[in-house]
Amino acid sequence: MIYSFEGKTPKIHPSAFVSDEATIIGDVEIAEDANIWPGVVIRGDVGAIRIGERVNVQDGSVLHVDENGKTILEADVTIGHLAMVHGCHIEPGCLIGMNATVLSGARIGKGSIIAGGAVVLEGQLIPEFSLAAGVPAQVKRELEESTYAARERHAALYVELGKRAASGLVPVERAATE
Repeated sequence: MIYSFEGKTPKIHPSAFVSDEATIIGDVEIAEDANIWPGVVIRGDVGAIRIGERVNVQDGSVLHVDENGKTILEADVTIGHLAMVHGCHIEPGCLIGMNATVLSGARIGKGSIIAGGAVVLEGQLIPEFSLAAGVPAQVKRELEESTYAARERHAALYVELGKRAASGLVPVERAATE
């Protein structure tokens, strides 16, 4: 469902895929070819959330924001299943692993990977092209810039999957499955 909140209505580019089972609230902008999957909650109720081109936010993830703050996901970002992203800035081409948490004021540098289950603390800065893992997250190693192309390909794959879902998902009555 898509909800206006206190006069602020989400702005969703026509090419973006948003699952009917996602919840989008308030001051949210979703750019071209982004895709938002079932069970995702994006709450722009107390601040702004900006989702860039070709970003994919996978099933069960939550995006929220601090009061009068912003959550920014730049182009080609992948947010893995069940991730929590709150009041932070994620630069282009990053991958936030499944069940990872990125807290308020954190900034994830271009092309970085946050491992599944990691917790990036409030205000923590992860440098460009870094692999960070653990609780709390620590940089484990530098990534080759060539790995950035793999994340761009992954984003493109999800753009295609979003287009397929937009045209190929068809609700089925329960009786038809028996």
